[in-house]
Amino acid sequence: MSHDEDRVLDGNAAAGALGSVFAVDLTAAVGACAGCGRTGVLGGTVLFADGMGMVLRCPGCDAVLARVVETLTRTWLDLRGLAYLQVATAPTAV
Repeated sequence: MSHDEDRVLDGNAAAGALGSVFAVDLTAAVGACAGCGRTGVLGGTVLFADGMGMVLRCPGCDAVLARVVETLTRTWLDLRGLAYLQVATAPTAV
């Protein structure tokens, strides 16, 4: 697959869209590719962004890990390319 260099960013560029849905910065979350098993932070993925939305791809096998589409009133997330997504949570005060 050839990458159009004008649209290729790293996964950190998805922070705003993901932050509008989740209360934590998901670019630091660790995920595993359901295709090849590679693990790493979402910020280390390859992001394709255009008017239709965002696609995060595995830097190892180029499989689609996640899709994000935003409108004025909704955000759609498709995370089926991730075997898991591990998010660090802040400890609760006792």
